[in-house]
Amino acid sequence: MGGCFRAALSGAVLAWMLLPGMPARAQELTMAVGAPVTSLDPHYHQLSPNTAVAQMIFSGLTATDGHARIVPDLAESWRAVDATTWEFRLRPGVRFHNGSDFTAEDVAFTFQRVPNVPNSPSSYAIYTRPIREVQVVDAHTLRLKTAAPYPLMPTDLVSVMILDAETHAKATTEGFNAGPMAVGTGPFRMVSHRNGDRILFERNEGYFGTPPAWQRVTYRMITNDAARTAALLAGDVAFIDQVPTSDLAKLRGDARVALSEITGLRLIYLALDHARREASPFVADNEGKPLPRNPLQDVRVRRALSMAIDRGAIVERVMEGAAIPAGQFLPEGSFSYVSDLAPTPYDPEGAKRLLAEAGFPQGFRITLHGPNDRYPNDARIIQAIGQMWSRAGVRTAVEAQPWTTFIARAGKQEFSIFLQGWGSSSGEGSNPLRNLTATPDREKGYGASNRGRYSNPEVDRLLGEAMQELDDAKREALLQAATRVAFEDVGILPLHIQKNVWAMRKGLAHGPRADELTRAQDIRPAGATR
Repeated sequence: MGGCFRAALSGAVLAWMLLPGMPARAQELTMAVGAPVTSLDPHYHQLSPNTAVAQMIFSGLTATDGHARIVPDLAESWRAVDATTWEFRLRPGVRFHNGSDFTAEDVAFTFQRVPNVPNSPSSYAIYTRPIREVQVVDAHTLRLKTAAPYPLMPTDLVSVMILDAETHAKATTEGFNAGPMAVGTGPFRMVSHRNGDRILFERNEGYFGTPPAWQRVTYRMITNDAARTAALLAGDVAFIDQVPTSDLAKLRGDARVALSEITGLRLIYLALDHARREASPFVADNEGKPLPRNPLQDVRVRRALSMAIDRGAIVERVMEGAAIPAGQFLPEGSFSYVSDLAPTPYDPEGAKRLLAEAGFPQGFRITLHGPNDRYPNDARIIQAIGQMWSRAGVRTAVEAQPWTTFIARAGKQEFSIFLQGWGSSSGEGSNPLRNLTATPDREKGYGASNRGRYSNPEVDRLLGEAMQELDDAKREALLQAATRVAFEDVGILPLHIQKNVWAMRKGLAHGPRADELTRAQDIRPAGATR
């Protein structure tokens, strides 16, 4: 295709108007995402938008498919040599974008860098902490020694993007964000980065995997929901993620648009104040006076609050069908899913009886906090729950805040009960158990997002056994047992699991991902083979 013709049309228009016979490798794509990318340093900040872009530029030893199953990436194969040794055979002939050969020395360098990235707001060190020694056997073989059996090594390494020991020896986070250090082995090279606005990519012609369909990609960040949908309908972009639930019906009826959907791995839940036995800051009696003891310490109160929530109504009316009611961390079919742990049935009268049994026949007052700009319909969700609780006798005030303000306060344990979300990147139960319900332990890296400070010795015991069990069936049973204990104790209060929805111009096809990552390599012209 000639350069003059390319200049005459935007990348977005090219992405959906090219004739069927034109070669896919000549095409361009303009796409828009709903969340900003905060850093191009792949070891700086664990955040889904950052991970998506990192996987366009870099590669890990392992990866996941659209259903969160582990697949080879830079490692061709792996095996447990003994109880505390993992061996990885690396893919030969791989080069970084700058022509440097990929070897086991690059992996060793990367593992050394990960825990030492300055000022990381959400460190990747949890994924390398179990490694006690890296043994480089030869250029394409390495062995990872652990202090104890560690079955999740291949799973954890999905999150660790591999860097070039020579190129990145003195690389800083600023160097990645500016561009020169954004050098990996992934399917795309970064051309330019305008922070918070857009990133330009071009195809890595030497990529070791399936070549992406697009020669050039413009990756725009349009955080306003209405503006993102409007950009798609106007033809300014050809593909968007985080489709607003309020636009789903309109887009389903538009012949110019196709949708891509999958049940995701993000649980929306309520965290509760487990830290305070005495007064909790946003709980009071019906006269507005602080209660001398925290009612959330009583499992009967926690169960009553769960019974007073009509999850079906939230899914249908607030989420407009873009979610499924949840009774545990993960959807059916996931590793460690508990088949008989169903969502709590809506029973406001039963909730009143439990509250009376717990010593609150007239209920009490509480404030429910949450963000208003982080998850789909987050402010509307807490408003709906507040009304449901008030009808069950717990008079509820609702306070929604911008995410940055909200999460800082939640991290300081300022709230009594609050809405959060968690996307289980590994697709199995140890990830949310370690982060959300394990007793906080800085040394182990556990409880990093356990902002309610839930602690249950039985959950910790079962999780500890699971984390050292190499037999998959036995490990799954342990994770299921830990999950059951945590949810029967209402350590957190599950609401729903989001469906991930993308929209695109007709003529495109997309491989949806349960982990909700939006990557250009998953988009292709309809009918093109991968």
